[in-house]
Amino acid sequence: MLFHVSEAEIGRFDPRPTAFTDEPVVWAIDGRRLHNYLLPRDCPRVTFYAGPGTTADDAERFLGTSPAVVAVESAWLERIRACVLYCHHLPSRTFECLDDGAGYFVSRDAVVPEQVEVITDIIAELLARGVELRFLPSLWHLHDSVAASSLRFSMIRMRNAAPR
Repeated sequence: MLFHVSEAEIGRFDPRPTAFTDEPVVWAIDGRRLHNYLLPRDCPRVTFYAGPGTTADDAERFLGTSPAVVAVESAWLERIRACVLYCHHLPSRTFECLDDGAGYFVSRDAVVPEQVEVITDIIAELLARGVELRFLPSLWHLHDSVAASSLRFSMIRMRNAAPR
């Protein structure tokens, strides 16, 4: 099963042009990285976890005992609390993996969700998934440190982050 998270319920996903592929596609995320998208769409975030090449020092320094971290700016707290998300469960048959580390999948065909899960408490949902949720005044120091580490990561919507 693959997923697409949005702030509205969508009955059918049609392929759309993107800068990352040569032709229009429908985007989906796998279950391992779904937590990276359980936030308001425009919310900037730094997400990371240990991969096969992660050093023990980096795992201890950044993760401690957490399997994965999602860090957001403190200024987004109220927007996160107020946001309702729709987690669309998508059949995987027409999708192909674009990036295994990030959990990105694309389909060139239209896709109809098999189920839609409504998430009204994002913070509780993330915590129930065993993810460490960090609130920071600014993401930039963590962004730079994680990018220079041996961790696997995604830096999402950083164009919306407070200025350096």
